[in-house]
Amino acid sequence: MSRRSIPASFIPLIKPPALSAGERCALRALAGTMIPASARYGVPSADDEAIFADIEASLGRDGDAVRQALAQLEALAGRPFDALAPDERLPATLRLRDSEPALADALVAAVVRCYYRDDRVMRSIGMEPRPPYPQGHEVEQGDWSLLEPVRARGPIWRVPGGDEDARKWRST
Repeated sequence: MSRRSIPASFIPLIKPPALSAGERCALRALAGTMIPASARYGVPSADDEAIFADIEASLGRDGDAVRQALAQLEALAGRPFDALAPDERLPATLRLRDSEPALADALVAAVVRCYYRDDRVMRSIGMEPRPPYPQGHEVEQGDWSLLEPVRARGPIWRVPGGDEDARKWRST
């Protein structure tokens, strides 16, 4: 499918507008504040060139919320976030988290999802840097008997076939 065959109304859904230079600087400073580099674990900070490029390219549907959060962060700080001294940045982010938790969550999601898919970070936590499909990952089996109280309570929704289907469900 070529770009020409996509209706114009869908174009913004595919590629959100790029961040302004100020937003880019603020987001990069925030990413580095949220996840600093660690020599102990051999991992880069979230403002690393490759990780930040992934963050910016992956904003997608969170782009508007991230922009709003950055604007709110600047309003709370009284100046651009990247202009704050490093020791002033964490208190400003905590004020944002307390006053606008949904916007703070959008920022956290945008940064963390890209940070933990970086190969260097994956290796540092003992994961092979590859997609989970098709090889999958080993998941330790839990104690399935813990679900018995949930099964014993029966369905908590309407069953299309009425009571007969509900009895069949309970007996499985």
